[in-house]
Amino acid sequence: MPIDVALLKEICETAGAPGFEQRMRALVWREVIDLVDEVSTDNLGNITAFRKGKSDKKVMVAAHIDEIGFIITHIDEEGFLRFHTLGGFDPKTLVAQRVVVHGRKDLIGVMGSKPIHVMTTEERGRMPKTTDFFIDLGLPKTEVEKLVRVGDPVTRERELIEMGDCVNCKSIDNRVSVFVLIQALKDLKGKPLPFDLHAVFTVQEEVGVRGASVASLAIQPDFGICIDTTIAYDVPGSRPQEQITRLGKGTAVKIMDATAICDYRMVTFLRETADKNNITWQSEILTAGGTDTSGIQRMSAGGAISGAISIPTRNIHQVIEMAHKSDIQGAIDLLVHGLLNLGQFDWSHREL
Repeated sequence: MPIDVALLKEICETAGAPGFEQRMRALVWREVIDLVDEVSTDNLGNITAFRKGKSDKKVMVAAHIDEIGFIITHIDEEGFLRFHTLGGFDPKTLVAQRVVVHGRKDLIGVMGSKPIHVMTTEERGRMPKTTDFFIDLGLPKTEVEKLVRVGDPVTRERELIEMGDCVNCKSIDNRVSVFVLIQALKDLKGKPLPFDLHAVFTVQEEVGVRGASVASLAIQPDFGICIDTTIAYDVPGSRPQEQITRLGKGTAVKIMDATAICDYRMVTFLRETADKNNITWQSEILTAGGTDTSGIQRMSAGGAISGAISIPTRNIHQVIEMAHKSDIQGAIDLLVHGLLNLGQFDWSHREL
């Protein structure tokens, strides 16, 4: 079944830097309100879509709605903007890229930097830093100050396109997972669930897993499943041990990342569920970078039995990111079958 590219496009293109997720909250609320028993928002801005299950045991599924971005820190005498990053960026990918400054209205800007023609030999030989860049709005300071203030957020400007069997856009991380969670809720509508489901669309993941930690503290889940992207470094020049995952080779079952070692029982459960339902999967060990998995796992008393389903993504944390449609559908299918069958697995520590 083809994925709903139109909905994925809207989700990816909607702005929502960490701490400024208002537009994404409105979109998610619209999509989930008729799919669950209750929808709520907490003080930090997480949206929780709740469905009652047969048992009072609780499962929390998290997909973060924020995207890497910037925040304005200074307007200089010529009207150029200086900024600080919100989340991790690869600075070399910012050269001459368009961005959107979300001031009193949305303004297109360009990431400016020193032209190569006037760089010193030393400057040409070093990697760029984010502090080398400024944002050019093409306006004088008097006009800029009418529309932009220090503290306004900035996001990347890129539309979603289809390339072969892939989708390509800014913010595939982690909007593709928001799409996966929404589609899973649609597929689960009317089907009885073994446990209470708290589907949480979290905020501020890119600046330290803040939303998931707050939500897990409130929910106190017994089980946790994070949905996020992961690195697919399956391109020329990569060695097999560096690739993490490969595009089109299946959704990934996380074993660990830099902030969480997934519960071995959840890893086994997700693998077995995929096998039973003919879902292609691959293992993921991500030695750098973290996800909401850690927030879910750590912030409930005694810890939640937690794992993650990851969507392989090329060019991650750059201006353009890319995922394979079959991997996206596989993530939806694995999440749906997993939530329907959580009660069928032996969750005890079997070695005791």
